[in-house]
Amino acid sequence: MKLSQLKDGMHNVNITVKVVDLSEPRTVKTKNGEATIREATVEDDTGKAKLTLWGKQAEAVRKGSVIKIENAWTTSFKGEVKLNVGDRSKISQVEEGEEQQTQEEEPEETPSYRKKQFKGRKHQYRRPRYDEDEE
Repeated sequence: MKLSQLKDGMHNVNITVKVVDLSEPRTVKTKNGEATIREATVEDDTGKAKLTLWGKQAEAVRKGSVIKIENAWTTSFKGEVKLNVGDRSKISQVEEGEEQQTQEEEPEETPSYRKKQFKGRKHQYRRPRYDEDEE
């Protein structure tokens, strides 16, 4: 899979990307308690995307490395699709000879997500017409 193919709500995403930027780990409050996260910017030859590393995965990557991610999922925030990795995901380093999915130039495109606009009424019920002659 490529970054340009990512859409909101995907599960079991497998992808190879290069880590181009990496933030410091931080603690956030979730509905399940506190969690450690770390955010990264990743790229491949089709674009860039944000990657959120949850829990133990926050220490699994280094800036400049090429990684293979298995069993990730996607979400969207402010119209931008984000890739997420957690305890059930697997991250492995890709050797230099396997860097086929990266490129020298920095891509400009970021996957985006647009909600579908609902056109029309929510309930389109019409009353049946009765001819006055049939009564």
